[in-house]
Amino acid sequence: MRIINLIEDTAGREGCLYEHGLSFFVETKHHKLLVDTGATDAFLSNAQTLGIDLRQIDTVILSHGHYDHAGGILGFSKINPNAKIYMQRTAVNDYYHKSEKMEKYIGIDKRIQYLPQIVFVDGDMAIDEELFLFSGVSERKMWPAGNLDLKCKTEHGFVQDRMDHEQYLVISQDGKEILLSGCAHNGILNILERYRELYGTDPDAVLSGFHMMRKSGYTDEDRAVIAATAQELKKTDTKFYTGHCTGREPFEMMHRIMGEQLLFVHSGEEILTKTL
Repeated sequence: MRIINLIEDTAGREGCLYEHGLSFFVETKHHKLLVDTGATDAFLSNAQTLGIDLRQIDTVILSHGHYDHAGGILGFSKINPNAKIYMQRTAVNDYYHKSEKMEKYIGIDKRIQYLPQIVFVDGDMAIDEELFLFSGVSERKMWPAGNLDLKCKTEHGFVQDRMDHEQYLVISQDGKEILLSGCAHNGILNILERYRELYGTDPDAVLSGFHMMRKSGYTDEDRAVIAATAQELKKTDTKFYTGHCTGREPFEMMHRIMGEQLLFVHSGEEILTKTL
């Protein structure tokens, strides 16, 4: 198995672009797939730099319905109109970042839903023996506080985004399970709890943002949640790879607790299978 980050928020491999977005290339025994496509077409350029032929991709997984994960789908579909693109049906809803100071649309480009290769998912789905999608995370233990400003616009006005459009990919190969999430809006601890309901154990590795980034600084409550999350993750035998919406300061706080059990992934970097 090969896993390469195609785009992330921070500079990494020389010659690779970076942006506020996320995309992973994964090669398994039976698939070449993408998990998310960043905020723009920048990941296409990085794939070329890294020698990855996106015309060979057969599967795309959209982790949730936000622009910074779906922004490259239309550009990708022009060079590869055959790869199936799996998204939760609710990913096409109208999602906003809304507070007293701002109102910004952060959903996906509406044209995406009309692409012929789109496969809408309702809940969990087994794609094949290697790939499984799950959702249905309802627990709210240490639910990221940043979610409170995320809304869904309905005919009745704005309502709290319940993050039911978020889905998670499990890759099974050679007796190991790898869990990939985009931002873990539903809280990484709650996602892992749902995983345990399905598999009865912890995954061997997790690749995910933790949605802990704050532009206005961190409160004592924020720091307590970050530390408590790290303490819980440390109890597992799982290797964690993070970046994107985690934030550098939260990562450093967690790394002091978790050590090399937690690593930061930068744009263009490869995750070697032997480390999983």
